Amino acid sequence: MFTGLSAFPLTPVLGNGNVDEKAYATLVQRLAAAGVDSIGALGSTGSYAYLTLEERARVARLAVEHADGVPVIVGIGALRTRQVLQAAEDAQNAGASAVLLAPVSYQSLTEEDVFGLFEEVTANLSVPLVIYDNPGTTHFTFTDELYTRLARLPQVASIKIPALPADPEQARARVEHLRRLLPETVTVGISGDAAAARGLNAGCDAWYSVTGGTFPQPALALTRAAQAGRHEQAEQESQRLQPLWDLFVRHGGSLRVVAAAHLGLTAHRNLPLPLRGLDTEERTHLATVIDQLQLHT
Repeated sequence: MFTGLSAFPLTPVLGNGNVDEKAYATLVQRLAAAGVDSIGALGSTGSYAYLTLEERARVARLAVEHADGVPVIVGIGALRTRQVLQAAEDAQNAGASAVLLAPVSYQSLTEEDVFGLFEEVTANLSVPLVIYDNPGTTHFTFTDELYTRLARLPQVASIKIPALPADPEQARARVEHLRRLLPETVTVGISGDAAAARGLNAGCDAWYSVTGGTFPQPALALTRAAQAGRHEQAEQESQRLQPLWDLFVRHGGSLRVVAAAHLGLTAHRNLPLPLRGLDTEERTHLATVIDQLQLHT
């Protein structure tokens, strides 16, 4: 479950602000049919921070119901520990195979704040947990010392790390360093889709992927090539997808891009307000890129 391609789908919303349950079920079914290794519900692409606990509980149930047996990892991040604990309970009751936790904050968090959060949550879990290190969103940076402490907690099974150094040798050295720090039972997964091939080729076990949640076939092609040791092929697939990575950078991240990419599968406007997505000109450009890369959903 904590190796290969973990695909993170959008959680589309309707014009009235409610979750588009029918469209969400379709997105999850697509991923299961494509053969992804796990499905990451309610990640950053899943807009978990914009949903109520009740909405998140419903989305978790929908994900498990429509995943056709593919393991579902459910995001449980929230501002307060008691909210995280409730989200974890809801995810487990929904049948999630694992949970994903980022240290969400408004006030800056200390290392002890974050350790205490994970310590309390893991003490109340019956399923594995993925540590979500996403400094671009949370503005919290994990140290190697904190990784080491957290990895000793019960239920910790994987760490979703940020992008690695651009140099392949430095990237491999970084992954090898992490492996020396972490128990053998804890896998290392790369995030930041433009860095996926680099991370997998450097020895990461998994790719926690936004692209995989929208365009599973090319993401699987890249992942399977790296897993089979065909590193050059994985890198070539990543280079082929560079126009998509460029759009992620241009629009301040992947969310607005993938929200606009679900042509025909969701409502035209499918993000929770105040997020408004891409304008008409930007959507036209995205459609051109999708056509050029043959990325049709």
